[in-house]
Formats: sequence, C-alpha cells, structure tokens
Amino acid sequence: MRRKIAIALAALLAMGLLGGCGSQSGALKDMKVDKYVTLGEYMGIPAQVASAVVDEAQEAELMRALYMDSVTKELGGITDREVVLGDTVNIDYVGKKDDVAFQGGTASGATLEIGSGRFIEGFEEGLIGALPGETRELELSFPAGYDNAELAGQPVVFTVTVNYILPTEYSDEVVASIGVPDITTVEAMQQFVHDYLETNAQNNYQITLENAVLDGLVNGCVFQEIPVAILEKYRNNVQAGLEADSASLGVDLETFCMYNYGMDSATFLDQYAEVAAKQSLAVQAVANAENLNITDEELQENLEEYAAQGGYDTVEDFLGELDREEYREYFMFERVLEFLTRNAQVTEY
Repeated sequence: MRRKIAIALAALLAMGLLGGCGSQSGALKDMKVDKYVTLGEYMGIPAQVASAVVDEAQEAELMRALYMDSVTKELGGITDREVVLGDTVNIDYVGKKDDVAFQGGTASGATLEIGSGRFIEGFEEGLIGALPGETRELELSFPAGYDNAELAGQPVVFTVTVNYILPTEYSDEVVASIGVPDITTVEAMQQFVHDYLETNAQNNYQITLENAVLDGLVNGCVFQEIPVAILEKYRNNVQAGLEADSASLGVDLETFCMYNYGMDSATFLDQYAEVAAKQSLAVQAVANAENLNITDEELQENLEEYAAQGGYDTVEDFLGELDREEYREYFMFERVLEFLTRNAQVTEY
C-alpha cells in the first residue's frame, strides 16, 4: 500500500498537483516549519538504485514492433514463397460455427507467428505451405476446456487468407515510411530506438533516485502533529484532480481509487495528504537550512520562461487563477531534490 502511495505522489508531483498550502493556510516559505518537523541527517542519504541501462531484448522488440507496423503487402511484405514454420504472417480470418460467425472469431490484418501456439490446435499448422494471397478452409474444433462454454469442444470452420509474410530483415525503404523525422535508414532507426530507451532509462533512474532520497529525508525526520488546515489543503488538491480523472474515464471516484490504489477514496486521500504534507514540510526545512528558497526575482524569471514556452504574452495570462506561491514551492521542491540527490550516497545495482 505504501508503494502505491509513493507512486501516486510521484505522478501527482509531475502533474503539478503537489502544490503548496497556498493562501488558505499560508505559503510554506512563511511558515515556521520547525514547529512541525525536526530534520534528521540529510547530507549523504543512502539510496540504492538500479543502473540506467538499455535492455537489449527490449531494444530489439521495440525496433521490430516499429518496423513491422509499417510493413505492408506492397512495402516489405514477402509474397513470393510458401509459409513455413516460424514465419510471422499477416492474415484475415472468419470463424464460423454452424455457418454462423461467432464473436471474437473474425479479424483483419492480424499477425500470427506460425508455431507460437496462440491459436487453437490445427490453425497455425493449417497455414503451412500456403502462398500469400491464398485462402484456406480450416475445419477445426475448440478444446473441451475452452473458456467459452458455447464453443468448448465444438467443431468450427475458419476461412483464412494469408496476405503476406513479414520479413526477418530490415530495409531502408520501410524505415523511411515509418515517419520519424530525418530517419531514413535501418542504422539510423536502430540508433533512434537505442537513444529513446536510453533517455527513458535515465529518466526512470532519476525518478527512482529522487523517490529514494525523499523517502530517506522523511524517514529521518521527527514530526509533530500536522495542522488540519495543511492536511486539508493537500487532500482537497488531489481530490479535485482524482475526480476529474475518474469523470474523464466515466467511472466514480470510489471505483477509480479501488482500481488504481487498492483502497477506498477516503483512505487514499487521508494517506496521501499526510505523506504529501510531511514531504513538503521536510523539504521546506532543508530549503531554510541550506538557503535554497526561491527569491521573488528567481520566481519571476522562471514564470516568464514558462509563459514564453507556453506561448503566453504575460506571466499573468500563464498563471490564470493559479497562485504564484504554488509555483514558488514547486521550483523550491525541485531545487532541494537536486541538492539532496547530489549529496546522496548512491549505490547502483
């Protein structure tokens, strides 16, 4: 349960929902946070993090998926030989029981590796030797233990057309059709995939490191009773976001929380509010101790940069109804996290 809270906190922080206490209870920088938290040792927080490496199997899988999605019968597909065991084929099929198509038995442009065992016995074997463009009638039976009771043990007929065989080697022509800007060769595409996964691995490494350091910071602190106003601020902030997310998915808040966090909304919101409040109080205490707060000038510069990047004419247009102090605390949070991770005792495995 604690891990789910941590994951949710990371996601909400990324979305900007870990805002400060705002005008409702006063900005964090103006609070006497030492009334509520006593810092432990925060220099050299130990953190164990998996190394940021690219998995070669994942790299090969992504390259193949991107490539094969762009293969067609006319572009890259193999059409001049018979299907053999181990081939991956593009097929259309219709399954019928008593001459009536049954639900889930029809597909167009499906891919199937011959010999994978994905389809019922006899289906894949029945396509061996077929030429692309050929249609075969496969008289088969579903196994007696099939999970669909209406089809279990029943005879059916699949009408299958082999459109083409997917290649095992890559070509520049197909790569150029994928649509990645300036990528027109197999070598360039492989480098693009590697770089993408490397960047993703580095980002995951940084997030994991920051979460570990943040956990270490909070666990090393001693907290007094947190004021209800602070807890309510965090609770209300995240509740509004969760309600919007659940509504966009067409489900109620309770269903959303049970599915994503494994607990009812009241429990999740209470736990979230406590963890978020402790994190923010501890981070603010470090900012105070290390002179890492954001000045008015720095806040203005950052907001102007954000406004420009977002295409807004003024900072006021960018902010809308949001409070400047929310952004001040967000920038402070980033600065303190950078300070803590830079000074952490990191062990990679």
